Amino acid sequence: MKRFTVIGMLVMFFVTIVAISANAQPRCGRGNYGGWGCAGQGQGMYQRMYSPQTVTTVTGVVEAVEQFTPIKGMSYGIHLRLKTQDGGISVHVGPVWYVEKQDVKLQTGDSIEVKGSHITYNNEPAIIANEIKKGDAVLTLRDNNGIPKWAGTGMGRRR
Repeated sequence: MKRFTVIGMLVMFFVTIVAISANAQPRCGRGNYGGWGCAGQGQGMYQRMYSPQTVTTVTGVVEAVEQFTPIKGMSYGIHLRLKTQDGGISVHVGPVWYVEKQDVKLQTGDSIEVKGSHITYNNEPAIIANEIKKGDAVLTLRDNNGIPKWAGTGMGRRR
């Protein structure tokens, strides 16, 4: 009987350790995000470009809303060409399948404020957006660490 008690306690110990380890990981879900997953999750090479140290905020007018593929093999994403006081800049929004489900719709001519990580993409300045404000509406795309809202618990609608 003691033998079964010891084995039972060991099993419970290992189950507890596994549960604690799983909860300590970033909440990035376990889905196929078409290459738009979290950095460090076996996918998301593109996501590793996001850096909290380079976060900036720009305002401007949307000149174009386009689909693009950031890295070969990824699903389509939404890309904005934004005209600012200092010139134009590309804004990488997120995967089409996520952005199109949100309440905030981005269109040519919209005046917006973009908060995101300033990067160099194809030798040009760009921003990977984590938040876009259009009037009183806010489209939240990533948290402050760059973890996408579409990966894991943040997959619901955002305003």
